[in-house]
Amino acid sequence: MSLASPRTANGGVNSVRPGRTSMLNYDRGLLLAVVVLVLFGLVMVYSASVALADGPRFGNLARHHFALRHAVFMVVGTVLAGAVFSLSLETWRKLAIPVFLLALLLLLAVLIPGIGREVNGSWRWLPLGFGINLQPSEVMKFAALLYAADYTFRKQAHMDAFLRGFLPLAAAMGAAGMLLLLEPDLGAFVVIVAVTMGILFLGGINGKLFGGLTAVMTTMFLLLIWLSPWRRARLFAYLDPWHEDNVLGKGYQLSHSLIAVGRGEWTGVGLGGSIEKLHYLPEAHTDFIIAVIGEELGFIGILAVLLLFGFIVRRAFEIGRQANAMDRPFSGLVAQGVGLWMGVQAFINVGVCLGVLPTKGLTLPLVSYGGSGLVMNLCAIGLLMRVDYENRVLMRGGRI
Repeated sequence: MSLASPRTANGGVNSVRPGRTSMLNYDRGLLLAVVVLVLFGLVMVYSASVALADGPRFGNLARHHFALRHAVFMVVGTVLAGAVFSLSLETWRKLAIPVFLLALLLLLAVLIPGIGREVNGSWRWLPLGFGINLQPSEVMKFAALLYAADYTFRKQAHMDAFLRGFLPLAAAMGAAGMLLLLEPDLGAFVVIVAVTMGILFLGGINGKLFGGLTAVMTTMFLLLIWLSPWRRARLFAYLDPWHEDNVLGKGYQLSHSLIAVGRGEWTGVGLGGSIEKLHYLPEAHTDFIIAVIGEELGFIGILAVLLLFGFIVRRAFEIGRQANAMDRPFSGLVAQGVGLWMGVQAFINVGVCLGVLPTKGLTLPLVSYGGSGLVMNLCAIGLLMRVDYENRVLMRGGRI
């Protein structure tokens, strides 16, 4: 880009460099990475779910049923992401507390018999009609991100104090966590805690206080597992999924996920060629879609997905740092919070499918089947793109 400045008619020098006007209003690389992941997810959801119509549970559904629904949620998510993008970050800051309270009410409503929907012993869905269900825990991830960023922004001067800097936020997240554990949905709770703690750390919380809180949260998490017999059984199954008591029990999903990934080797057996999706691997199109990717596209397919997520997380943190450098701390925390959300949830999902982490029901962001998850993931991307857009407008000398 040339640094030469054109002269005005009166002989003066224009203060705006001509190259700045050619700056795009959006991050082309970030948008491309998201579009590739979402479209790739549609292809893999179709591949992983096409055989479900052959089984008794979904025998009355067409082969393209899940792919078609996923495509509809893609469109809905894109429209809502556009709506999220249309509002300024200052507006979202003002909406942070109302959105968080709304998410709490939804978490409470899902536990009320007659309102919430129970599936396999869990109360996680609110029926909206026409076969569509809302998962409030996904809304809470979005709400907790906004609330934690707003709280850290407002309490910046008290980040060294436990009572004024941390306790109010802990109480709010504790209320959300209690409702999530009553569903139960430990996976969503872990993601929310990770994002909240990450935002606190980035917001400048005292190092010793943060270390102590991390130790307390880790202890509480381990106690939740140890005091729950079925969670404890999952943990032991994860440690040895091939044991004769686990391979057809609690370790069934993990063992078949590992078989799928191992069968794919380096380049996979080919798109559509998975054997494990033929009613061997439960939830192949949702929580364990990375196993189908590994079987059909091999290590290369999994690596490509991880690189795309790595790029999105990196750009989120760069956009956040840019906002901070422009004295926009709330926007910076929101952008980095989105990066934490995408990164932590993708890490847990892939870790579970590869046997690195205990089995937990979490989808792969932007890729797995799941209406509420996909829609809220796209809304989070809309927030991130808005932060980047405002950065670019301000760098041009414009106004938001």
